[in-house]
Amino acid sequence: MIYLKTDEEIELMRVSNLLVGKTLGELSKWIAPGITTLKLDKIAEEFIRDNGGVPGFLGYGGFPATLCVSVNETVVHGIPSSQTLREGDIVSIDCGAVVNGYNGDSAYTFAVGEVDEKVKHLLEVTKASLYLGIEQAIEGNRIGHIGNAIQDYCEHQGFTVVREMTGHGIGKKLHEEPAVPNYGRRGVGALLKSGMCIAIEPMINMGSRNIVIESDGWTCRTKDRKPSAHFEHTVAIRKGKADILSSFEFIEGESKQ
Repeated sequence: MIYLKTDEEIELMRVSNLLVGKTLGELSKWIAPGITTLKLDKIAEEFIRDNGGVPGFLGYGGFPATLCVSVNETVVHGIPSSQTLREGDIVSIDCGAVVNGYNGDSAYTFAVGEVDEKVKHLLEVTKASLYLGIEQAIEGNRIGHIGNAIQDYCEHQGFTVVREMTGHGIGKKLHEEPAVPNYGRRGVGALLKSGMCIAIEPMINMGSRNIVIESDGWTCRTKDRKPSAHFEHTVAIRKGKADILSSFEFIEGESKQ
């Protein structure tokens, strides 16, 4: 069942998604060599609660933390721990928050200090592919238009697309129908209708697209242990142009100052 949201519901979702964006912006001030991923998690939980929200991931399906913090070859669902960030690392932070019963969900991959040029290119391509996917997220297209745009761009840049993990519908539940793969063919999949809200989240690998789930049941890493990047926005489907409900401006405004 795909739930179409009213304009009022979409505005409520914008509030929760902007809180996620502000949380990621707050975390961007702290990301540096020497900080632990658990410290980032505590900062995020406190920030979300102080701003009237509830962490969306904490306890979801048994997940033990506020953030998914995924370093280097970890693709998604990394559990915060005593792991310390080091110069040259990349760290994907996926954050969710609930405000007024509606979920916000967004992710951003940060460079820790100076990173290798090839890794920097991976981040640039993954982020660009997100926006290419969003361009296709309009009424009248199909889910396959989104995945095709992401896959085509990333593979032409020499990277690979994770198949097992996808984006998703979002609303009162964190994960709703439909699934939103980052690969596919134009014209295939669910028809996009105005009022659908989806999270688009390319997960792109430098090496093989193959992944492994670690023994904790959550941590997903590349099989060849090469780096992976992850960017995510929540959007509302509209005619002509998607409405991006989440925001990177709180991160990128900070980094430019």
